Amino acid sequence: MSCVHRQLSQLCGVWRWKRLPSATTFPCSTFCSASSEPTDPIEIHKRKLFLWFSHLPREEKQFGGYFSPDTMHVDPLIVERKAAERVGLLGSPFRTRDLSSSSVTVEQLFEPADRSVGRGVNVLLYGAVGTGKSTVFRKLVLDWCRGTSLNHFKLLIPFSCEDLSQMTKAASLRDLVSRKYLHLRKHPILSGEGNQAEDVLFLFNGMEKINLDFRIGATELCSDPNEALPPTVVVVNLLRKYLLPEASILVTTRLSAVDRVPQRYVSRYAQICGFMDPDRQRAYFTKRLLQDTVGTSRKQEAEALIELLYLNLQRESQLAAACFLPSYCWLTCATLHCLHFTDAASPTRTLTSIYTSFLRLNFGGEVLGPGTGTTVPIQEHHSSLMLYVVRTLGKLAFDGVADKRTSFSEAELEQWVGGKTKTDEELRQLAMFRTDVLDFFLAPCVEHGKRLSEEPGGNEEKRYVFAVHGMQEYLAALYVVLGENKSVLEKLTKQVSVVIGQASEDVSALVNILSKFIPLRVFAVFNLLKLFPNLYEKFSRRNRSTIARTMVAEMFRSEDSYNEDVLDQMEQSLLGVHGPKPKQYSEGPPFELYPIFMGGLLHYGNRVLLQQLGCEIQSLTVSQITGVLRKYLVRELSKPQPPEELMDLLVLLYEFQNPRLTAEVLASIRSIRLTNIRMTALKCFILSSVLSCAPSSYLLEELNLSSCLLTQDLLQMLGPAFRHTRSLNLQFNNLGPESCIVLRDLLLDPNSSVRSLQLCDNPLQESGLLTLLEALPENQTLMHLSLMHTGLGDEGALELAQKLQHHPLQELNVAYNNIGDNAALALVDACREHPTIHTVHLYLNPLSVVGKQSLYVRGVAMSPSDRQVKVLASVTEGSDISENWHPILSVIRENASSWDRSRVTQQLKAFLRDLEWGRQQQPSFWKRLHFRRVEMGVRKTLQILEKDCPPPSA
Repeated sequence: MSCVHRQLSQLCGVWRWKRLPSATTFPCSTFCSASSEPTDPIEIHKRKLFLWFSHLPREEKQFGGYFSPDTMHVDPLIVERKAAERVGLLGSPFRTRDLSSSSVTVEQLFEPADRSVGRGVNVLLYGAVGTGKSTVFRKLVLDWCRGTSLNHFKLLIPFSCEDLSQMTKAASLRDLVSRKYLHLRKHPILSGEGNQAEDVLFLFNGMEKINLDFRIGATELCSDPNEALPPTVVVVNLLRKYLLPEASILVTTRLSAVDRVPQRYVSRYAQICGFMDPDRQRAYFTKRLLQDTVGTSRKQEAEALIELLYLNLQRESQLAAACFLPSYCWLTCATLHCLHFTDAASPTRTLTSIYTSFLRLNFGGEVLGPGTGTTVPIQEHHSSLMLYVVRTLGKLAFDGVADKRTSFSEAELEQWVGGKTKTDEELRQLAMFRTDVLDFFLAPCVEHGKRLSEEPGGNEEKRYVFAVHGMQEYLAALYVVLGENKSVLEKLTKQVSVVIGQASEDVSALVNILSKFIPLRVFAVFNLLKLFPNLYEKFSRRNRSTIARTMVAEMFRSEDSYNEDVLDQMEQSLLGVHGPKPKQYSEGPPFELYPIFMGGLLHYGNRVLLQQLGCEIQSLTVSQITGVLRKYLVRELSKPQPPEELMDLLVLLYEFQNPRLTAEVLASIRSIRLTNIRMTALKCFILSSVLSCAPSSYLLEELNLSSCLLTQDLLQMLGPAFRHTRSLNLQFNNLGPESCIVLRDLLLDPNSSVRSLQLCDNPLQESGLLTLLEALPENQTLMHLSLMHTGLGDEGALELAQKLQHHPLQELNVAYNNIGDNAALALVDACREHPTIHTVHLYLNPLSVVGKQSLYVRGVAMSPSDRQVKVLASVTEGSDISENWHPILSVIRENASSWDRSRVTQQLKAFLRDLEWGRQQQPSFWKRLHFRRVEMGVRKTLQILEKDCPPPSA
């Protein structure tokens, strides 16, 4: 097998395949049996092709690596076109659903009945960027290797046109084949003798990347497979059917290159139309999102996501307009997988890295070619296609973000996309860009209440939006970070600075030589040349600090402060809004991903991918932006921030992936309050990852995660974050008995510094609380423990009384549980004997009047040597008003909406009886008046409960 791996590595070094998201691994047991190695060259060829085309791109590993062609591939719609229709573009995917009835497969395009005697079939398979050309190409090769497709061809030979375009030496057809596939070097099927070549199928992927010239004067004729010629000449003669005319050929290309092959050399045209109906899209989403969850607890969540996605697609939403391109289906799945299925074992994924990988998969290594009708080799053009996208569509996206707009008119597109072109070369590049790339990023705007399949009226202006909302923010961020938003004067200043800087070095060398003969002061004026680059560098630093200020200003916009956090906004853009629409406080659409993408683009991993796309971000630029960013972030964090803004800040720090910057920013944060934030797996992972960047000595005064819909699994992910806090608030969540195992381990952790733990209103039950109490004997940090409304009963209270010894607890809240008189008395007795406990909360428990009186008596110190423990069992203490009556009523009002109203009502009526009895015992008029005041507060709370309306804030 070492020989096989060595040959495979040679193939990897030579081929440059565009790795689309559907590239997958598949077991090669069909070809790699435990018996002897195959000796037939064709069988060897099948095995090696299968190994190479089954390669899994790095971007697919974020899904867990569970995919194979059989489990995740969905065939895009392929429609055969007549020659006159070959350049027809699809205006809207929803206006061409009737094409599904005339769809064909690639195998049907090569049916033996369609082949002339002694002449093979030339098929041109074309489609827009992202429709799945390379996916179909790869699947076709794998199916032939398995013997499930194109069985009437004995030999299938794939070529990459990008690879052929880089070859400079002349080579014959057989040399080209043997250079790529050594095992086919002497195979007679390519000798050209007889009709053996009718069993051969040549595949050429990406014809737009090679310059083919079919003119007789430019490309000589050749019928000898052994004659050495430039690779482009060999391909042209194959298509002309002058070289191996019996062989069949499949060529894939983009829309702009369809006419590069003259019509007389094409037997059949076929257009890949992507996923034209929601059913294909749903099948893709199902295979992507469900495959990773088979046999796991996440399957139900994945099925719910798929159902919500399908409902959104059926409404012909903006997402449906984008997802007719399989590439955007991949982006949707990758984003949802990151939002919902992130865990500690998953590789680190950020939203910025997903979008950057998405662009690398579709435009990696792409250059803006010269267009049709030019003789300049494509490889001589080094204009990055992605950089062209940034300078045109990035400018459009940036203006939209600045003006709070998401839709653009045709006039605006004309202005920013090619409005300043002058030369013929620029016009050819613009035509290619508009044909191949523009529709990949922009889609017709879907207006609210109007179906996409409807044509705009006569007076209605057709408007366009970015295919997904996040892409506008990503391109705008990339436009700014690359410095493309500079004025013409600033760009000219940079070029002059570089030229003068280079010239000043030459002048300095000349001055140093001449100074040996002529006084140096004569040439002092030349030293002024060195001053200009230094001035420009200072100006450049100021411009980069502007980028940092922009990031912070966009992050903490006052009008966006109370919008939902940015991750929830992204999820709603994919799944739609089901139910009441969230309240939006800003006037225009929010662009809160824009500053987060700006930070994520500065991460080294994303910069490496962008460099492959021809968009380079210098390390010096990153360093200067980072230094200024820290100062502005610290300044903003000195002000109180809503929970949504704090969550967005954590996302920004996570996207940045800069531990040093994160630690410096965290040093200015003393508390993190994320109340009412819907915590998901990704948000919990982000919070833990960000706090893990801080030194072990860093401690938050408070980490408030109340009402965050936490579960046991999410609690497990938050373990590293809990070690950096003194006060942990987990009340009003969905923590069950199993969650107490995580909390017990937290209290037993020697690195834990939790002093206050609030678990109110969690269904922990008696069994879970007994598990939690196992940590008390060994824990020496906890001082405040709140177990209000957690299902604690008599058994748990008695167990708690026994565990309190030698523990530094100071305050214990077990209100609103199921604790009776005997257990409450035992607990209070244990607290009296405890050296540090000073307060016990026991109100809203089923205590009798006698029991409350006994608790009050037990809490009062009988002698100077006895300790006094404040027992809060009612709004009264014996015959007097409790000094804590107002906090008790405030707690009841705040939580009455989530508590059992009948039980709370019963307890409030018991308070009224206690107050009435205490008032009758008072001889003083002023004390009786005070009792009346407290009674009014209790009755007001009762009225709120009886009316069944939301309680007022405390």
